Amino acid sequence: MTIANTILAIFQIQVLLYTLLGIVLGMILGALPGFTGSMGIALLIPITYTMEPVAALVMLMAIYTAGIYGGSISAILLHTPGAPSSAATADDGYALTVQGRGLQALGVSTVCSSIGGFMSGIALIFIAPWLAKICLIFGPAEKFMVAVFGLTIIGSLCSGGVVKGLLAGTLGLAISCIGVDAQTGYPRFMYGNDYLASGLATIPVLIGLFSISQIFLMSETHTGSNKAIVDTALSKLHGRLLPTAKELGKLLIPTIRSTIIGIAVGIMPGAGGDIASFLAVNVGKQSSKHPDEYGKGSMEAVACSETANNAVSGGAMIPLLTLSIPGAPTAALLLGGFTMHGLIPGSELFTKHADIIYPILSGFTFSNVLMCVIGLLAARYIARVVSIPMSILAPVITVMATLGCYSVNLSFLDVWAMVIFGLLGYLMVKHKMVTSPIVLAIILGPIAEQSLLQSITLSRSTFILLYYLSRPIVLVMVALSVFSIVWTVIREKKVKKA
Repeated sequence: MTIANTILAIFQIQVLLYTLLGIVLGMILGALPGFTGSMGIALLIPITYTMEPVAALVMLMAIYTAGIYGGSISAILLHTPGAPSSAATADDGYALTVQGRGLQALGVSTVCSSIGGFMSGIALIFIAPWLAKICLIFGPAEKFMVAVFGLTIIGSLCSGGVVKGLLAGTLGLAISCIGVDAQTGYPRFMYGNDYLASGLATIPVLIGLFSISQIFLMSETHTGSNKAIVDTALSKLHGRLLPTAKELGKLLIPTIRSTIIGIAVGIMPGAGGDIASFLAVNVGKQSSKHPDEYGKGSMEAVACSETANNAVSGGAMIPLLTLSIPGAPTAALLLGGFTMHGLIPGSELFTKHADIIYPILSGFTFSNVLMCVIGLLAARYIARVVSIPMSILAPVITVMATLGCYSVNLSFLDVWAMVIFGLLGYLMVKHKMVTSPIVLAIILGPIAEQSLLQSITLSRSTFILLYYLSRPIVLVMVALSVFSIVWTVIREKKVKKA
């Protein structure tokens, strides 16, 4: 696909309008403490069902990157991170607000978030096709082990540890088995219910786990309005918003360094923006000429954190689009969006579907430029959404979720499935478990099952274990799977000791 065709595709009115919608919605949800871009993606996936793939997926990816940035707004103004990836921004950002420099902190956050997201988009465009070519040599055995590797990173997606992560993944695998077996035609876990013949629909599961569960949680803990607190914070905003050329020059090296850190961490499955931002701030402090300012109101710390967490967004998409392995929890939701539009990750995505995937990736990259413009114009006003009472937000989001869920198949059974998975997600979070492993296992389960059956057929009379061990790439994936589990256990022990 030529560059001209790609530019024409992303500058269509429909694509631009949906990109703007994704950016604004992502920023608003990101700024609301407890809400994330994941909720926005889950809510809008049903709407994208009848949309063109380019417009739909650019919008979803715009929600992803804007949701990460939006978390910095409440972190800087209220010392309350709107998203986990903005936790590293809270101390320095709020200290700057107290000093009367909150507006400048918002400006630095906006510019650096956009730079990190934009550069990660460039890396995605160049690295993903190259990695996809390697996937051409993958047979069923290799694809099975890739799926297994994806399942082993489930532990790292769960804040409660590897055991809870694997339990959630096991539940996801069981859910993926529901329905008539495509190989044998045998009904599994249907219990005489024809609704389950084709398995549970993905959309009710996603909306329930990521939207309804969050409504339950927020209704439980937030009853009033934060208007007075927000008004006090906004009253401290004065001076310039856009950093001067001299200020940006001082932040150039930390921004470049944090971009590299964010992309690298994003490529590592399961790491996420929170790890990238804390790592970038730590490295920045060690390299800074003024390390004593970190934690007390350092503009450099804000730049490091916000650049890194947005750079994760493009990096996380690299293993997602080539190996079906999300580099971050939210990317697991995007995987559902891609597969719903018939875009299966792998080598064919960049050859057979090149006319679709390159405009999507370019649109994602361009959305970070639009995010910078919108953020500079509207960040201080978007902060006011934090003052909206939960008594208004909860019913609105619930109605949107119900209508979106029902509209896909025009079935109330989908709505009931949404409610059931909403309760499941609520109970999981109450027991310090995250819901991303379930989504990942539901998506990877059928891939692993099909690839295993195909590899058994290809092995013929050879003992299946010997067949697998005779393939070098399989051995590499086995080593990576073992390392993934061991690394997660070691990291968990270090956190407990600390």
